[in-house]
Amino acid sequence: QVQVVESGGGLVQAGGSLRLSCAASGSFFTINAMGWYRQAPGKQRELVATIPPTGGPNYTDSVKGRFTISSDNNKNTMYLQMNSLKPEDTAVYYCNVKVRGTAGIRSYWGQGTQVTVSS
Repeated sequence: QVQVVESGGGLVQAGGSLRLSCAASGSFFTINAMGWYRQAPGKQRELVATIPPTGGPNYTDSVKGRFTISSDNNKNTMYLQMNSLKPEDTAVYYCNVKVRGTAGIRSYWGQGTQVTVSS
């Protein structure tokens, strides 16, 4: 079993910053990829940023230059530093982790953390 837990959401004024964390734990060999997604009210879940198995991080255009994704492989933890936040960044942010275990690569989601940016 694999557990994925996000933390760090909250209420912030426009122009402010927040740092989200995502920790993966449980029974697996390695983390294959990690990513942040978000879902605003009435909208579909969208990709925010990912750390793929190879190559550098990827960002959706709307957060480029403002958000930074990073990871600490020793701690199986991923972060999302969000600067210059805008009201349109308001959403529930979800962490997705793809891990390699005895059954191959499987994907797991966290429960989500609310980010609210006031104007």
